[in-house]
Amino acid sequence: MGCLGRVGCLVLLALLAVTAWFTRDRWLALIRDRDDSRVAATAASPWQPVNEESAARGRQAVAALGRPAGPVFANVTAAELAGYAMEQLARRLPSADSIEAAVQGDRLALRATVRVGELGSGLLGPLAGMLGDRERLKLSGTLRVVRPGVGEFDVKDVTLRDFKAPRGMIPRLMTRLTRGQRPEGVSPSALPLTIPRQVGDVRVANGRITLYKANP
Repeated sequence: MGCLGRVGCLVLLALLAVTAWFTRDRWLALIRDRDDSRVAATAASPWQPVNEESAARGRQAVAALGRPAGPVFANVTAAELAGYAMEQLARRLPSADSIEAAVQGDRLALRATVRVGELGSGLLGPLAGMLGDRERLKLSGTLRVVRPGVGEFDVKDVTLRDFKAPRGMIPRLMTRLTRGQRPEGVSPSALPLTIPRQVGDVRVANGRITLYKANP
């Protein structure tokens, strides 16, 4: 029985090894998803105020990329980069104040207190009656360079006070905030951004934002 038991254990271990091999894609994906979620949870920056000082630092970093002997990339904070987005968003939401920015995983998040009426009562529907005159608006999304001089802040989530907007509402909100012809190639759910032509790419990861110099 001892010999048979050892043989049985070896057979069982062999079967387990074979099963693990043929199902490796499934359990490796689970491990990666767990690790990715752990990284996403920790790779976040605190909320930072967006003001003229942070925007000026962002402009300096971008200007350095435009120099012939300048760096090929620049790391900037959420507030420094958000200065570009908020300068353009503020023209559509002139009442915005208490503006802050943060990096959350692979997304840039912006929040500000705005006058609800500027978003359009018709767009908000019954929700408009549940809100005050001014509320906290949060936008979270990804950044992309569409082509030289044109970028986009592709909004994935919109929260107004404690209410999360349906995904189908985001393109309509972005259309209202754009107030003009949408540049070709910009996603319907994105806020178009005018960016310096020397910025060739932007990456958001590990709690920081990296701007890359465009090829000559």
